[in-house]
Amino acid sequence: MTEAILTAEGVSKDFPLPRSLSDRLAGRPARAVHALSGVTLEVRRGETLGIVGESGCGKSTLARCLVRLHEVDGGRVTYGGTDVATLTGAERRAFNRRVQMIFQDPYGSLNPRMTVRQILAEALSVHRMVPTARIPDRIAELLALVRLPSDAADRHPHAFSGGQRQRIGIARALSVEPEVLVADELVSALDVSVQAQVVNLLLELQERLRLTVVFVAHDLRLVRHISHRVAVMYLGKVVEVAPTATLFDDPRHPYTQALLHAAPSLDPGSRSRRAAARGELPSPIAPPPGCPFNTRCPHAFDRCPAEVPFLTSRGPDHVAACHLAAPRFESAR
Repeated sequence: MTEAILTAEGVSKDFPLPRSLSDRLAGRPARAVHALSGVTLEVRRGETLGIVGESGCGKSTLARCLVRLHEVDGGRVTYGGTDVATLTGAERRAFNRRVQMIFQDPYGSLNPRMTVRQILAEALSVHRMVPTARIPDRIAELLALVRLPSDAADRHPHAFSGGQRQRIGIARALSVEPEVLVADELVSALDVSVQAQVVNLLLELQERLRLTVVFVAHDLRLVRHISHRVAVMYLGKVVEVAPTATLFDDPRHPYTQALLHAAPSLDPGSRSRRAAARGELPSPIAPPPGCPFNTRCPHAFDRCPAEVPFLTSRGPDHVAACHLAAPRFESAR
């Protein structure tokens, strides 16, 4: 088995909510959004790990914790076996260089006052990637790497399409020669025709540069196309992790099954009329006790609301957090 390069071990993250005057006067306790609750996950060197789940399940929060844009409230994130929260000074800068994030919004993540040349030159000079005299040549190489014309260097972000701006974001991340790319909803803001171009570019860059990629998305078709393994999140927890083919052919958690049933299909004969999951998504401010999916699960029984399930083996390199001993649900294909 390939070594883990980046791990989350029991990671928790809460976002406190502001307290109103009436709350204070009434003595009501402070409330918080429980974005992550004991997430344990490993990213293996050279793989693409897809992270999927509904909006609000904690995918983006986990991505930001992995690159230390958010400090964790509990547990730890390790890179190369070292707790990233302990890194300071030169070690912190080295981590920031080796683990880069590409953001969902290709326009909001770029400084509109800077040209592409200035954006890339800033990253190269801050991290001292090349001698000053070599910066123009390196910028040209980076633009060619992401298939942008050389004259793009002297234009501002507003002059580009969404797909081109996302390529600029990829070039900026690659400028510091990272080992790990964390792509948070990389193509969700792009047209479908452009999505395929950007995803295929990422696949080619991964193979060429031997990158490790964490691909956060809600589109199961993209995740199936790009990922070696997939982690499924629900209400701040990882509920299943498996190789991509295994997860799509033999899902072992009821929520994974629900996600696959809810995915759109072009084949009318394969469309399911059964509800993917019953009820509403619980609030992350007050998640249900026990298994977080127990309020919507068609297989729930008396143990589910009383006890939190842990990730346990369901087959080779396959784990799921479900109290059912060996669930095999109806195929979602």
